[in-house]
Amino acid sequence: MRGLAHLAHCGVLVVRVVAASAGAAVVALTALSALKTVVLPRSEGSAVTRAVFFAVRRVAYLLVGRREFAVRDRVLAYYAPVGLVLLPAAWVALSILGFSGVYVGLGVDSWRDALLMSGSSILTLGTVFERPLPFAAVEFAEALLGLGLVALLISYLPTMYGAFSRREQLVALLEVRAGAPASPSELLVRYQRIGGMGLIGAELMPRWEEWFADIEESHTTLQALVFFRSPQADRSWITAAGCILDTAALMASTLDLPRDPAMDVTMRAGFMALRRIADGFGIEHPWDPMPGDPIAVTRGEYDEVCAELEAAGVPLVADRDAAWTAFAGWRVNYDAVLLALAALVDAPPARWSSDRGPVHRPRPKILRRAVARAARAMHRPGGSA
Repeated sequence: MRGLAHLAHCGVLVVRVVAASAGAAVVALTALSALKTVVLPRSEGSAVTRAVFFAVRRVAYLLVGRREFAVRDRVLAYYAPVGLVLLPAAWVALSILGFSGVYVGLGVDSWRDALLMSGSSILTLGTVFERPLPFAAVEFAEALLGLGLVALLISYLPTMYGAFSRREQLVALLEVRAGAPASPSELLVRYQRIGGMGLIGAELMPRWEEWFADIEESHTTLQALVFFRSPQADRSWITAAGCILDTAALMASTLDLPRDPAMDVTMRAGFMALRRIADGFGIEHPWDPMPGDPIAVTRGEYDEVCAELEAAGVPLVADRDAAWTAFAGWRVNYDAVLLALAALVDAPPARWSSDRGPVHRPRPKILRRAVARAARAMHRPGGSA
């Protein structure tokens, strides 16, 4: 009998140790997720954040199915906000579950009592009293974590919406110049009509170079911003980026104007920003493409735009074959990531970006992301003009 009692006692101790260890691991995972998502100023994947947004995304796409874009846009507009609301709820739920395991390890007899104690502590309800000092210490730590999660959420949302506002201001201004959805040919034609071709390099491109730097920082640190849709259904940050990059590529390759370094610099800022955003989602893409690599824009589509520009009086170079080669050499730097990100966010149909399938489909990598990122870091980012 004593042997059986001893075995039972050892079994209970093992269960308590396992429960406490598992609970502490869950708490640590939750705190690390909050730290990576809100505090860490760089793109670091979080399993909890990824799981919450993936679940919400699956539900959203189950609702929209294969319906027309207007319906998809209305439903997907709720995707990122709902994910943000559910994320702190998931953090709190995991914290309650994790600390319940810790309380069981400390000697609470049932999981029901442990859950009640954990919920009371993290929500600072104070409904459970008269516990020994080790319990009180864990309760205080849990309450502090709960308050910390609330404080992080309060600071997180204003930061995110501030970055969203900065992004959308320039996207909205682009509609005045390039229409909606934004088109590089329409932008060039309108500037030609008002005699302002010189303003593109002097005023427009420097602002977009700063915009690309801003979204690289904000959309890699606060990845949910990628999925925040514009207030107007026919506008999108990714199609606006594609319009500016294609405009700069056309001006650098096809227009018969003095070479403007602003085009080259803006394109480099743009494709580097898009590549790093894509890296944050594990999207595979060529980091150092060659000028002869295929692009999604065909020669026929390029010639069609050239005809539109020529009809509007935009000066074009005489050697169209050389111009096409130069354009393709610029476009190859951002072609794959532009189309992949447009597909990822289900952007509204726009010329040369979201109106076609991506050359390289988004294929998220969960386990080997750090290895792939380290491999890319060994190669210097470069362009092929």
